[in-house]
Amino acid sequence: MGMPSDLKETAIKFLQLAASGNVDKAYELVAPSFRHHNPYFPGDAASLKAGMQENAHKNPDKILDVQRAISEDSFVAVHSRVQMPSNTLTIAVVHIFRFEHNKIVELWDIGQPQPEQMANAFGMF
Repeated sequence: MGMPSDLKETAIKFLQLAASGNVDKAYELVAPSFRHHNPYFPGDAASLKAGMQENAHKNPDKILDVQRAISEDSFVAVHSRVQMPSNTLTIAVVHIFRFEHNKIVELWDIGQPQPEQMANAFGMF
């Protein structure tokens, strides 16, 4: 397995490519056995890839800003701010990746829209 910093770089590269619409290039980083846990799509790579391509088409102005990345063993967690200026939506997203042989084999994602008014003075990021 690669070094933790290499895995972090790969996870971030995957997210940046997918967010910018280069979904095919992003999927070069996943293993043939890739599976995911997004509840809105079947668990296979093809369905999530199609969903990512559709999202990129609908939101060509999407901005993914990585806030922090944490790596431990074969896992990487990436906390990001995702902005979609066309609909003024900002979302806090955490992606958790599992790697085998330097390829992404499993992915979890959790997102929370940023409310207009927040009680928390520290914010979401």
